[in-house]
Amino acid sequence: MAGPLEGLKVLDFTTLLPGPYATMTLADLGADVLSVVSGSRPDLAAVTPPFITGTALSVASAYLGRGKRSITLNLKDSRAIQVVNRLLEEYDILLEQFRPGVMAKFGLGFSQIKEKFPSLIYCSLTGYGQTGPLKDRAGHDINYLSLAGLMSYAGRKDGGPVPMPMQIADVASGSNNAIIAILAAVIHRQKTGKGQHLDISMTDGVFAFNALAAAVYLAAGEIPEREGFFLNGGSLYDFYETADHQYMSFGGLEPQFFSAFCQAIGRPDLIAGWIMPPDLSRVKEEIRTIIRGKTKAQWESIFDKVEACVEPVVSLPEAINGALARERGWTVEVTLPGGATVKQPACPFKFSATPPAYGNTGVTAGTHNRKVFLDLGYSEEEIDEFQRTGLFS
Repeated sequence: MAGPLEGLKVLDFTTLLPGPYATMTLADLGADVLSVVSGSRPDLAAVTPPFITGTALSVASAYLGRGKRSITLNLKDSRAIQVVNRLLEEYDILLEQFRPGVMAKFGLGFSQIKEKFPSLIYCSLTGYGQTGPLKDRAGHDINYLSLAGLMSYAGRKDGGPVPMPMQIADVASGSNNAIIAILAAVIHRQKTGKGQHLDISMTDGVFAFNALAAAVYLAAGEIPEREGFFLNGGSLYDFYETADHQYMSFGGLEPQFFSAFCQAIGRPDLIAGWIMPPDLSRVKEEIRTIIRGKTKAQWESIFDKVEACVEPVVSLPEAINGALARERGWTVEVTLPGGATVKQPACPFKFSATPPAYGNTGVTAGTHNRKVFLDLGYSEEEIDEFQRTGLFS
């Protein structure tokens, strides 16, 4: 069964995580994605361990390359422009992740090709955007989070910010915003026939994640602080250590959930103070002491019978092997090039009529060179010449 994006064809000039994650999701949903990478400067995701036993594939490239074909192309070679132009006769979406101006140096900038391909959707995904004082600056997830203001009120008062366990700017901002923008542009093109340039900055996206905190500051001048409001430790909404050094999460913001929580821990006297009592520090320490009095399993047993928005902090293996993961299909078996399978995180979207289709795992760079070039009309002799003279390097 075809995915909902069947018919979209994406030319993918990205490496590492943000772009490849975006195009993997598009491929899961049915888009035809062709990855174009350098043959002489491999993607770090492809050479970073661990590797899948019995293959030359890294776990990262097998995952991020899922459902895609791959060619290698030396964009510094003048012949590459002709190749990409042929590809763009078929591929109507392009995603690139170079610093601003790099694609233009190759002769492949949006302004250089838009007249020839007026319906092309051209998405540029960068750390700081195509304009502004930091457009040429190198950066990583931790930098984008910092400059967007988010980390100024993350963490604890006495400890400061801590590194996040996942790449918020790369994936939640960069990958997902690229997907959203591309699909919005597709709808616009369906109405007008016109493509456009999409400038997606990971830092722009992270700033938007300030959401209510930023809205409050802009409207009322209130500066958010660490452990300063409901959701960042400034209330009883928090994590609490158990007797066996595990943790429980408590999110009972609403009065009925807070009341149930207080009853369950044997402190109905706390109900009147709600989740932000005037003597927060004292009450919070008392709750910490109570939660430390039982193991995680004991608290799970208690709160399984109570609707109080209390759940255990589980390990990744516990999450993967849990009933929720099984019922909701959090993982999927994907076929490796040799025919074996490997388990990977599944696409999170559920469709009643057009479910995701995973195809195969990622492949080694350049696997589809010959097939793609033959389909573009090049002869076997020309392809052999390209191989000898470095076009695929």
